[in-house]
Formats: sequence, C-alpha cells, structure tokens
Amino acid sequence: MAVPFPDDFLWGAATSAYQIEGAPLADGAGPSIWHRFAHTPGRVAGNETGDLACDHYHRALDDVALMAELGLDVYRFSLAWGRVLPEGRGAVNRRGLDFYARLVDALLEHDIQPMATLYHWDLPVALHERGGWLNPDSPHWFADYAETLFRALGDRVPFWITINEPWVVTVPGYLDGQLAPGHRDLFEPPRVAHHLLLAHAEAVAVYRTLGRQQIGLAVNLEPQHPASPSPADLEASRRRDAFINRWFLDALMFGRYPEELADIFGPAWPEFPAKSLEQIRCRGDFVGVNYYSRGLVRAAPDVAPLGAVRLTPSDAELTTMGWEVYPKGLTETLLWLRDRYANPPLYITENGAAFDDPPPRNGRVEDPRRVAYLRAHIRAAAKALEQGVDLRGYCVWSLFDNFEWAEGYSKCFGLYQVDPSDQTRRPKASARFYREVMASRGAAAFQEPTPPTAGYAADTAPRDARAAPASRAD
Repeated sequence: MAVPFPDDFLWGAATSAYQIEGAPLADGAGPSIWHRFAHTPGRVAGNETGDLACDHYHRALDDVALMAELGLDVYRFSLAWGRVLPEGRGAVNRRGLDFYARLVDALLEHDIQPMATLYHWDLPVALHERGGWLNPDSPHWFADYAETLFRALGDRVPFWITINEPWVVTVPGYLDGQLAPGHRDLFEPPRVAHHLLLAHAEAVAVYRTLGRQQIGLAVNLEPQHPASPSPADLEASRRRDAFINRWFLDALMFGRYPEELADIFGPAWPEFPAKSLEQIRCRGDFVGVNYYSRGLVRAAPDVAPLGAVRLTPSDAELTTMGWEVYPKGLTETLLWLRDRYANPPLYITENGAAFDDPPPRNGRVEDPRRVAYLRAHIRAAAKALEQGVDLRGYCVWSLFDNFEWAEGYSKCFGLYQVDPSDQTRRPKASARFYREVMASRGAAAFQEPTPPTAGYAADTAPRDARAAPASRAD
C-alpha cells in the first residue's frame, strides 16, 4: 500500500513533568498534590515517589540531544504549575520558568517542535488547600497561570495543550480515590469536570488575545463494545461511552453534557447554568487523542455509579497494566471523532504500552511486544487517514520508563530504559524501530517484521486473559 502519512505529519514522543523531572521542590518550586500523594504511605506501589524519577530536571539538555538522535519532529512535555508559580498564583519563580525556557530553546536548536501541556495532574498544594478544582475560582487561577506561560514561551512554543485527560483528574482523582488528590465522593466529580472545562475555555480565550492559533485539549478515549447483544449490555456500553468519551467532548463541541450523566450521578448531578455551558463550548484548534485500549462492557446493576464493568476477552493479549491490546480501536476512535464532531484536526498525543522488558543483553534491550504494539497502532492510524480523518501527528507514550503514578516504577512504557542506579538511558528495540518509522515517514511500519531476537520468543506470547483492573481509561 502507499503510505498515507503526509510529509508534514509530525512524529513525536510524550512525557509529563512529575513522571520524569524529579527534584520536585528544587529552586523554589512549590509542592504539588502528586508530591503529597506519593509521600503518603500506601498510596503508591512500593511507597515510591517522583523525587528522582528520570532526573530530567538536571539532564534536560542531554535528553534533548537524545531526542534529536532519535529523530523526533515534536516533543510533548508538561510544565509543573508549582515550579513556575509556587503558590499557584502570584509571584513567578524565575528559576523554575527559566528551566522550561532552556528546554524550549534546546528543542528549537535541534529542530524539534515543542508541544507544551499546561496541566498534567500536578495541582499546587497551595491551591488544593483552597478547594482545588472544587473551587469556582479554579478556572481563573488556571487562566492566570496559562497567561504567564503564554507570555513567557508563546513566541517559541507552537502547540499548547491546556489539560491532559480531564476525565482522569475527575474520576480516579475525585470519585475512585486511586490518584491524587485521592477523594471518594459522588458529588464532587461533576463540579470538578465543569471547572476543568471552564479552565480550558478561559485559557483558550487568553491565548486568542495573544493572536495564537494552535491550542487544544487532550482526552483519553476508548470505544465501548457490549459484551453481548443483550439490551442490558448495550445500554451499559452506551452509559460507559457517555461517561468516558462524550462527557468532555460533547461539552466542548456542543455546549451540553450527555443525558446519561444525570442518570449515572442521580442527585449528585447539578443543574449547570446555560451561560457557563455556552462558555465551555470551545472547540480549540485540535483535539489530542490518548488511546490505549477498548472497553468491553457488561451490565452490572450492583456496581455504582455506572451499573457496568469492563471485561477482557479470554483470548486477549494484555499489557502489564491489564489493558487489552486492541489496535482496531484506534481506527474506530478516530473515525468516531470524524463523524461525531465534524472531523476536527487531531493529534494522537499518547499511544503506547507497558510490558515487562528483559534486562539488557550486550547493551541492548529487546522489547518485541512493544515493537509489535507500535507497528499495529501506527498502521491503525494510517487506516483512519486513508478514510479522511484529519490526523496531523502521532506521539508515543512514553519517551522514558518513568514514574507511572500509583503504579510507581513497576510499569515500563518507555522507548528508553532508565537505570535507577545511575540514570543511564538505554534505547530499546522499540526506539530503534520508531527511529526507522520516523526516518521513513511511516513506511517502516508497513514492512514485514523480522522474527524476535533468539531467546525472547516467549515474550511475544499472549498473556492469560483476566478481568481488566481500573485504569486511566476505566
């Protein structure tokens, strides 16, 4: 087949601040809710923290040189709010802002386009103690923070993402308690989600006053498939689709929330003023798509609040996160966005997989399952392009093995293995593969794969299927 990726298609990789930077309190930075959460015993696997992570705060220039060697067109990273504004508002911490200025300048010197995410879950503790995202003033706090960054870096950063995965901030953060700040309250998520969307809209409005034109929201999406043709499973899959996929995008594109949410939350669902819903209706310039798997849904009336559970087929290959490897779902998701929302410009801002990688052998890390995962998903993206989807770029999650939130360092997504003893970055086979993909503008993903390196054949075998645990897209 002719490879459909155009010459201006952007190939990249993604990270986030708390997951890779380390030194979370260095040079005057203020603590975030993730710093507090990780330092609370029992919240993170192994009681691990992001205090060191990949030490990117001290190694950023070397890491940018590594990115250039890899061949990235674009690098997606997030800025730590408390590193720039230690109290969340007010005085700017010049040393923290200068770190990001040096990072941006280094990227541009290596012809790598910066894609900056303003918020990847690390709210300053000072703002959390004032109510955090439950406070009606939180959208204004965010807009002020955004303006600080736009004015400091906007002339050099061509792409901005306001908020990464607001659903994850809302549900694991305020409903399930699995992620920071660790709340469990049915009445909080609707208010948090509404404030996050208002924050996005206010930041976009500020951005427009500066004459900029490339800003969007990154959302985690997964198609929802009923486990059977039964009416109960069909209805459960529709509820879960509203809960995960349509909650934020319908508000963004149509200025309204899916009707199913009022049924899901019952008395916890408030009446939102029409004026604020109209303010939220803010398409932006693109949508960032974070895709990892699909949802296979069975009705479960006793499971609140959805009345549904997510299953995994018995023959499925799973990542170590317990997520089904399902590349067809990426094509399905991109086509759904095309059809439901009038074909908005899209960037795949996260796509990747955690596997148990073997130790280095002769200086090499072989990860054939991740190579196969990336190959299949890049092909799935190409199928969507062929069918008219306005897809403009693809970012692997993640550049490095890093701090995987509540999983600590037990889950490895990276193209590069990071030795915790000396912070050595070792390219995996997936990094070599991805370098070939980028150098060929996608063509290498369509070449027939070579057999896995001898001794690693077992690593390509599907894992035993089981019910999928809760996840960032669950």
